[in-house]
Amino acid sequence: MTIEWLAGNRIRGTSAEKPVTSLQSPSVGGWVEVGRTTLGSANADILVSSLPDKRYYMILYADKGQASNGADVNIRLNGDTGSNYSYRRCGNGGTDATDVSTSSSYGIWAGSAVQTPIFGVFYLANKSDKEKLWQGNAVTQHTAGAGNDPERAELVTKWANTSSVVSSITAHGTSNLASGSEVVVLGWDPTDTHTSNFWEELASVDTTAANTVIASFTSKKYLWIQFVSIGCTVASRLAFRVGNSSIDTGTNYADRRSQNGGADGTDLSGDRVLMDLDVFTTPKFVNIFMVNNSANEKLGMINLVNQSTAGAGTATTRQETAFKWANTSAQIDRVQFHLPQGGVFAAGGTLKVWGSN
Repeated sequence: MTIEWLAGNRIRGTSAEKPVTSLQSPSVGGWVEVGRTTLGSANADILVSSLPDKRYYMILYADKGQASNGADVNIRLNGDTGSNYSYRRCGNGGTDATDVSTSSSYGIWAGSAVQTPIFGVFYLANKSDKEKLWQGNAVTQHTAGAGNDPERAELVTKWANTSSVVSSITAHGTSNLASGSEVVVLGWDPTDTHTSNFWEELASVDTTAANTVIASFTSKKYLWIQFVSIGCTVASRLAFRVGNSSIDTGTNYADRRSQNGGADGTDLSGDRVLMDLDVFTTPKFVNIFMVNNSANEKLGMINLVNQSTAGAGTATTRQETAFKWANTSAQIDRVQFHLPQGGVFAAGGTLKVWGSN
């Protein structure tokens, strides 16, 4: 090794002598799996215990159906069955329902009287001296097939405990939950230094001047999809498709959606999921979660914001959508966004897919 000292305490050497810098260090932190329970046989409870103290939790709930029609799934923290919960929820865009001083959080709404799978994503703030606040969304398959609409729910709740951190989460069904039903708990804390992120980046594709953008990836049980469109050439709605080996353009999609807090509308036996009800050329940001079990219809939830007219003088538009792809034989390994009314995406947008088993 040859290093030469120069004036001003400078050194000169070859690239082999250059030290490793922090830019080469792996990223740290992020959502890490801290607990999981998968039912090996039907049971009313899915208990995830011995959770480490994390400031925030992200909970993935995916059941395979319930033993009785109209069964609901409630959430209990630290095994507390006292009257220490309250909640506010909305099903299918209807009027809010509330309950106070109840023995469990109304965690996941099963919708109509059907015994079909439910998928939910929830977030919980976990500070020992504060009431524990919880929010999330869920989608229910409802009757099988693309000719039947899924159902959706939004929920906010609290556990009125100001002396403990969360150490266990129980999903309690009012009837037995089917074998294979699962709760996965992810944790995040500002002090985390791990590199074991639950969400693995599977694909990243930039938009070009084209009508569609497609990402292909290795299949995973849980998918998190984000898409940023910075605009398009023709005022157009945004549509979403999925597939295995190729994009499915058949009439195998069904969705339920609300725009700007309006009444829910449905689209049955469609050849895609329509992402927004209005036509714009302006930027959009889309966030999607999906459960991707090969033997079940694929359930997903979408939140979309549209810039609308530029400037602070015009409100954005929003849309919430619950959808399903009525395929029960294969996992999704590609997704597509496209403009069904002939527009072309502006270059510079990005489609990203994360996933995990």
